[in-house]
Amino acid sequence: MRVGIISGSGTYEWPFLEDPAQVLSRTLYGDVTLTTGRVAEIEVVHLSRHGRDHFRLSNHVDHRANITALLDAGVDCLISTTVCGAVDRAVELGSIVVFDDLYFPSNRLPDGSLCTWFSQPGGVGRGHWIFDRPFSTELRDALIEAAQAIGVSRSTGCYGHVDGPRFNTRSEIAALATFGVTAVSQTAGPEVVLAGEAGLPMALVGYATDYANGVGDQADPVEALLARIEESTGVFSALVLMLMSRLGHPGPSGVVHRFG
Repeated sequence: MRVGIISGSGTYEWPFLEDPAQVLSRTLYGDVTLTTGRVAEIEVVHLSRHGRDHFRLSNHVDHRANITALLDAGVDCLISTTVCGAVDRAVELGSIVVFDDLYFPSNRLPDGSLCTWFSQPGGVGRGHWIFDRPFSTELRDALIEAAQAIGVSRSTGCYGHVDGPRFNTRSEIAALATFGVTAVSQTAGPEVVLAGEAGLPMALVGYATDYANGVGDQADPVEALLARIEESTGVFSALVLMLMSRLGHPGPSGVVHRFG
């Protein structure tokens, strides 16, 4: 078993990683720096979306390069983590959300192109990703068990992908709330779609750092948001550490009906 981990804002290196080694993966879509190692005797491949010192903003992340690099590294499943803004007032700040649905109607990469591997007519393996829920049930269940074991407050809900790098207006957040979105961030939507089309089992877990614009009684100071981003690293790493003994052999979400 080899587990891929994608981390976001605030987590640029993965704690508890034994024998870490950096690897440069050269893909069709660009070069990606990975870090290999072990967590609880399980092989891990870590990828930082933004890079050291937050080199890439959300609009600079090359999702196809990232997922290609992880696939080339032979990962069997993927855990993506993201700090997020809560749209649902019931979500407790400092808690995690193990997402069970996705709101990403634009289905676009940061450069504006469609988020898919299937960009060429007649391409081998082209097809339609068909599913009920976009995340691996086995991975989600294992994450929920792990969250319970470490005593962190948790919930489930719908992840809303929003374009960055600016934050959303009150009216935009209010609109997302009507669609049932639980929390938002600016990077994970394309990862879900590309992993799904590749048949890679994936789960997405968020850490609520703030209430999105207009959700809370008053806006949190930026310092509080930054403090929770820093805290998220410890929670995510403890969660993944506890997850390792519960992994099993997760399956992908749905099927890809392929042509050619």
